[in-house]
Amino acid sequence: MKILMVLTSHDRLGETDKKTGFWLEEFAAPYYVFLDGGASVTLASPKGGQPPLDPKSDAPDFQTDATRRFRADEDAQERLASTVRLADAVGGEYDAVFYPGGHGPLWDLAEDRASIALIETTIAAGRPVAAVCHAPGVLRHVRGADGAPLVQGKNVTGFSNSEEEAVGLTGIVPFLVEDMLKANGGRYSKAADWQPHVAVDGLLVTGQNPASSEVTAEALLTSLHKANAS
Repeated sequence: MKILMVLTSHDRLGETDKKTGFWLEEFAAPYYVFLDGGASVTLASPKGGQPPLDPKSDAPDFQTDATRRFRADEDAQERLASTVRLADAVGGEYDAVFYPGGHGPLWDLAEDRASIALIETTIAAGRPVAAVCHAPGVLRHVRGADGAPLVQGKNVTGFSNSEEEAVGLTGIVPFLVEDMLKANGGRYSKAADWQPHVAVDGLLVTGQNPASSEVTAEALLTSLHKANAS
């Protein structure tokens, strides 16, 4: 069971001088769900090498069992520091693909041709794709086999407008995940702010926020087992 995790390479919040990147919990929790589930995990990013960590996600208030486990795991840290270039990973045979969030993906992965192609070919091959928090933004330009937006008519979730407002970045992000999913025809649902929520529709798995990281990864494994059984 081989899973590809795709992280952002983007480290700047729009035109501000503030740093962004991937959110630690959204990487660490799924990473260990997959490893503990017996999967082989490959890490990729558009530029390769060390993906930028959103410094806010490293603050004491946001630490979890998974992030603490990661900080004590030298092998995981070395693997994260040497992600493969996404364009070089696209041709690989992976059973599933997972996108951690953080604000970074809204700028690079949402527009990345290699990422778009990866999602389209993975779904077309009958393999599941999952994204959590801001990472459902990577689905912005992804099309299904019929040429329509992949999310059209599908149950989806992602970082909500109210959560974006709460962190004060509504006017900074290039687009709002909730608005984009709705505009592309997705059947968007959400829980209360910061509460876990996952939406599963066939091969597409999406999670709302950092609190949804672990359950989104678990839902991907469930989808993967179903796909393999069919």
